[in-house]
Amino acid sequence: MNAFSPSPPLRSPPISATRNRNRNRNLPSRRTLLTLSASPPLLLFPSSALSSTSFAPPLTPTASTFFDLQDSGGVRALDIRQGDAGGDAPSDGDQVAIHYYGRLAAKQGWRFDSTYDHKDETGDPVPFVFVIGSGKVIPGIEAAVKTMRVGGIHRVVIPPSQGYQNTSQEPIPPNFFDRQRLFTTIFNPTRLANGEGSTLGTLIFDIELVSLRA
Repeated sequence: MNAFSPSPPLRSPPISATRNRNRNRNLPSRRTLLTLSASPPLLLFPSSALSSTSFAPPLTPTASTFFDLQDSGGVRALDIRQGDAGGDAPSDGDQVAIHYYGRLAAKQGWRFDSTYDHKDETGDPVPFVFVIGSGKVIPGIEAAVKTMRVGGIHRVVIPPSQGYQNTSQEPIPPNFFDRQRLFTTIFNPTRLANGEGSTLGTLIFDIELVSLRA
């Protein structure tokens, strides 16, 4: 072929390959998930929530310190701060109040809700209150809270099977746009049909157990 010969036509990649590449670009990689789950808790909670001298000092989260919660369906947890060692762990029928910071792994750790954004008339953050075993809250949060003591903070990675199964399960972001983005990602029919269900609904929550009432 000389310098004036026409160049061979460029070939487009197969449509299926393009779809797979675009699909994989939107999925959280293992490295991304580990980075998100190991990010510093000081960015998630006000300093007052971590400064109490009544408990052990906060740990620096590392992926190697995560542990599997028994009978949780695959929820993994990290103790960021130990709670009251002499206190009881919540059980079915107990009313608990928690603060949380929720992120969606499929959106590179996008924060979809935080109780520290929910303020009362005095400007103080309002914790999320629910009854253990009521079935109103996603199973992954219940599983985590049942292993905690008042004052403790857990970081939990919740697989889709223990996260949102419908749009009525709590906690529900009060902001319409956050709520819409969360649910249209998790329940996207096209992406679910493409086999992305095992990653779309992976959640990362930082949870502080504020109070317990039996």
